[in-house]
Amino acid sequence: MEYRRFRDTIIMRVDPEEEICTQMIAVADKENLMLAEINGLGAVKEFTTGVFDTRTKEYHANSFQGTFEIVSLTGTLTRKDGEVYLHAHFSAGDEKGNVFGGHLNRAVVSATAELVIRMIDGEMGRKFDEKIGLNLFEFSSSH
Repeated sequence: MEYRRFRDTIIMRVDPEEEICTQMIAVADKENLMLAEINGLGAVKEFTTGVFDTRTKEYHANSFQGTFEIVSLTGTLTRKDGEVYLHAHFSAGDEKGNVFGGHLNRAVVSATAELVIRMIDGEMGRKFDEKIGLNLFEFSSSH
């Protein structure tokens, strides 16, 4: 992985065999990011996405292996209890054009992944919402 920072934007390349989430979190930690939006594309050989069931309040994971092009990678980087909190959604298409996706848990690069992280001036925390069952944006006076 390599990256370069341009004022409020980080341009990042994730290399073969590297896992995208791990690399994004490493950069966010190193650069002390508090709030950012992410976008990306590239090619992966395996990935796991999840879908949240609002009735049971559980994620159901789906794993895929093969040849895939990232159709969309979008999300936010915030902080929860001081730690980097990545919330990303991901979709990837196979050689026949079938697209699979959901909440990004893991994605291993096959060729390359190109990510753009745009930092937003400010902070946004996360707080677990019992009713919904998710860590939601926390809009408080301390952030």
